[in-house]
Amino acid sequence: MNLLKVENLKKSYKEASGKLEVLRGVNFEVQRGDMIAITGESGSGKSTLLHLLGMLDSADEGSIFYSGEKINVNDKNVNEFRNKKVGFVFQFHYLMEDFTAEENVAMPMFLATKNFKKSIIESQKLLKVLDIYDRRDHYPNQLSGGEQQRVAVARALINSPEIVFADEPTGNLDAKHSEEIIDLIIKLNKTKEQTFVIVTHNMEIVQKMNIKYLLENGVLKKL
Repeated sequence: MNLLKVENLKKSYKEASGKLEVLRGVNFEVQRGDMIAITGESGSGKSTLLHLLGMLDSADEGSIFYSGEKINVNDKNVNEFRNKKVGFVFQFHYLMEDFTAEENVAMPMFLATKNFKKSIIESQKLLKVLDIYDRRDHYPNQLSGGEQQRVAVARALINSPEIVFADEPTGNLDAKHSEEIIDLIIKLNKTKEQTFVIVTHNMEIVQKMNIKYLLENGVLKKL
């Protein structure tokens, strides 16, 4: 069974000049363990698609299925679903400035379980895996861009999500730190069989993923 299946997904926005059709009927499938890259020009709708898949926005038409079950952003338990089943990594890491790296990573698990001690223990385990454990007591403004993004990846993984969506995860990083994040994603896929769907302009990331798509004129095409 597919981990994720998308059927005829459409999304448009109203503009002063009329309706802007961003997605014109997107269809695709994700299997467990896939590493998928979606590329395309700026404004092509890549981030919009990712937000729909992650239940952060609603589509105009179409269906999204997780493990064969249809789900949409208006479902009663969508927040719980999103917290437990889906991980997000954004271009801007959105770490909480008043929390340490360790606390930032622990927060999604704490929200899900209300068990602070367990959340901190699991946070520390992930920080060790991601080679940033020695920075666990540092605040975001004390971390480099690459370190902040590693913390963001750890936060996305804390609840063992079925799938991680990454929106330009290296967009604010230099070449060295970009390569570190790419290598980290590949490592997590191999060691944890973690599923990734990544939207990016970075062709180095695209080439290293095992499935590649181009989003063009609102349609998703396999490369």
